[in-house]
Amino acid sequence: MIAIFYLVLQILKLYSYVVIANVVISWLIAFNILNTQNRFVYSILELTYRLTDPFLNRIRQILPNLGALDISPIILLLLIWFIEMCMKLYIAPIIF
Repeated sequence: MIAIFYLVLQILKLYSYVVIANVVISWLIAFNILNTQNRFVYSILELTYRLTDPFLNRIRQILPNLGALDISPIILLLLIWFIEMCMKLYIAPIIF
């Protein structure tokens, strides 16, 4: 049970890194630093989009339209942090 607890925590941490990578890559593409014609860049961008878009799209449906400002990754990172804290505060004492 302890191993599953730590595995879920690590998966949440890894997913938060994927969300951050998605934001950074999208910024680099928006400022024409990275070119999507490059196959490697496109494959990494596609991977991060496929991993993050299902959750980000649900958050975008709830949030009001802020124009060019997209705060859905920030909300997703806060939700991940909240889940981690709840696991550490409420589930960890039960396991240990």
